[in-house]
Amino acid sequence: MNQTTSHALEDKYKAEEQAATEAPEKTNLDKLPNPTGWRILVMPFRVKEETQGGIIIAQETLDRARAAVQVGYVLKMGPLCYEDKEKYTTGPWCKEKDWVIFARYAGSRMEIEGGEIEC
Repeated sequence: MNQTTSHALEDKYKAEEQAATEAPEKTNLDKLPNPTGWRILVMPFRVKEETQGGIIIAQETLDRARAAVQVGYVLKMGPLCYEDKEKYTTGPWCKEKDWVIFARYAGSRMEIEGGEIEC
């Protein structure tokens, strides 16, 4: 390997290291998919798996509680949400960072690391 190639490789590695340190770290919200059209990305409320006293709640009880709860936190909204002025005459029903109530079997569920989201 000649001297020019060696310097070129070192420069390449230095440039990659610099780019990695300058690039902003993605938040967990940035890693989630962006909803398309009129869709809204909602994170359902999660029941705690352990009480304050340290008692672990049975999985069957957790599943029943999760099925009964139909409340979620709006993470992202698609670009066409509430654009139909004839249908939504009073304006949007919700916005990002709102808590909403939704139908039990509404939307599509997606498993993610640490839980699930609905769209």
